[in-house]
Amino acid sequence: MDQTIKLNIELGEVIRQWDPFHAGADFYDTEAADVIQAVHQLDDEHELGKKIKDIYEFSFEESLDLVHCIDLAKKLLEIKNRSACEL
Repeated sequence: MDQTIKLNIELGEVIRQWDPFHAGADFYDTEAADVIQAVHQLDDEHELGKKIKDIYEFSFEESLDLVHCIDLAKKLLEIKNRSACEL
């Protein structure tokens, strides 16, 4: 399996488990795709956290705590960085 596909699957699993609005793990497919794209573009946890916050707030028109978004960003960047080391 291509390394990028494997990485995207792993990122998607973590994102879906996050469930910030308690809507159910399978409710966030669009947002998960947008966050995965942002993970590939950004390497800073604060920038990625802000992007995650923007993505979810745009979709749900509800506010999220930036700290929780940064926590998710840290996890996602750890996965990305670990994957890059495997290449």
